[in-house]
Amino acid sequence: MSKRIKKVFEKKNKKLVTFTTAGDPDLDTSFEIINTIINNGADIIEIGMPFSDPMADGPTIQESNVRSIKNGTKITDVFEIVKRVRSFNNEIPVILMGYYNSIYNLGINNFTKKCTETGVDGLIIVDLQPEEDSELLIKLKKENIDLIRLITPTTDNNRLKTILSNSSGFLYYVTITGTTGQKSANLEELEKSINKIRSASNLPIVAGFGIKSKKDVEDISAYTDGVVVGSSIVNIIKNNIQNKDKMMNEINLFTQDLKKGVK
Repeated sequence: MSKRIKKVFEKKNKKLVTFTTAGDPDLDTSFEIINTIINNGADIIEIGMPFSDPMADGPTIQESNVRSIKNGTKITDVFEIVKRVRSFNNEIPVILMGYYNSIYNLGINNFTKKCTETGVDGLIIVDLQPEEDSELLIKLKKENIDLIRLITPTTDNNRLKTILSNSSGFLYYVTITGTTGQKSANLEELEKSINKIRSASNLPIVAGFGIKSKKDVEDISAYTDGVVVGSSIVNIIKNNIQNKDKMMNEINLFTQDLKKGVK
């Protein structure tokens, strides 16, 4: 397990994980947004690697990928953002989220080397199945970079065993079926699913998808070790593209409020 991720979960408080897409709305603003979120007490930062066909994501995050790619953001720019984060904060875990194509195109060796050089702690690769990840996994294990798995409400016991066999860092529980940014979780079903996962693994469990407010954060973190908020932050970017000051102010206030939900 990455040292930074291990250290974060050794503390008993619930964790706030935030997601934004690298380069949305542009590289400098993207970094400023991450900086603001870190200053407001986020425990883990998840950064999306822009991809042309982000099939697991809802319209909001798909559009953020389009905006970022339109601006010319490349995978090397994602690592530049991580590097800039590390220049002022060497403690917070940084997770890259994306699709295997981005890694494959850069080359597994080059990609993992860049992760190590810049200080990436973990990866969430949404379209990489456990049966097909051995080549990447070998490299990541050597570098102590966690491969964080997604578990969904439809994951059965056999599939859960396969997913857990090489999971590390923490587990990402998808609270709803469907894509990111859609409906909200059923808390009764959530509790049952989390209990099932806890009986099979000691890894921390963080829940994401459909978490839009401080109340959602409070409700869901009652059952999990933390929550991920993404689409709601990305929506603020989308709704204020023409007014950066308003965008930054809204993100500042919103993430401060979210943090109160995990205290």
